[in-house]
Amino acid sequence: MKVPILTLALFWPAADLFAGPNAMEIIKQMDRSQNGDNQIITSSMTIKGRRATRIIESKSWIQGKDNSFTEYLSPARERGTKMLKLGNRLWIYYPKADRVVNISGHMLRRSVMGSDMSYEDMMERRSTEETYDAVIEAEEEVAGRMTYRILMTAKLEDVAYQKVKIWIDKTRFVALKQELYAASGKLLKQLDTLEVMQTDRGWYPSRMKFKDTLKEGEGTEFQVTEILFDQKIPARRFQKGQLRR
Repeated sequence: MKVPILTLALFWPAADLFAGPNAMEIIKQMDRSQNGDNQIITSSMTIKGRRATRIIESKSWIQGKDNSFTEYLSPARERGTKMLKLGNRLWIYYPKADRVVNISGHMLRRSVMGSDMSYEDMMERRSTEETYDAVIEAEEEVAGRMTYRILMTAKLEDVAYQKVKIWIDKTRFVALKQELYAASGKLLKQLDTLEVMQTDRGWYPSRMKFKDTLKEGEGTEFQVTEILFDQKIPARRFQKGQLRR
């Protein structure tokens, strides 16, 4: 699953306080190491609720910024559930009811599989330059690594988060921490990178914890078990008919 931005895309010019690369250049460097034209990702999602913990495994096929197809593999109650995103449209297939549902409007704010991530988190795929201004606020240590702390302020009104703080590793160019805020300044969600792995494109966050501050529970952990970049994915993978197959 693409991790928002989640993706997943999960995931951002102004005058900088330090000499060297500016904020947007740093973000672009991070994006280059984490995004390819076509990706196939196998992952698990551990949802730590107030009363119970659930682990959900899935496989996702991602095409550019607009299209993605996710199939849930386990547990048994979720197996066969599929999600298809085409541009700004999202459908979910529920096998037990043999029903395809279009997720739109206020439904986008609902939780994905009871996790701390919303469908809205999955849908934002516009470029950072298009949606945010960014400035380096400071250099800080996070988990023993020196990072750039970057503040992103939305240029558009129709984004899920009006302000984002992101801490990017100065040498590996991977995000180690993110805080997502409402226009009021209220912290809505926090993302912490727990583990990273090296790929042929650079460093990638392989285990992350996503916490919705408005929900009870300990948060949701994402574990990427395999990621393949620049894969050949058949066009039929992103057709609505694939949801019932």
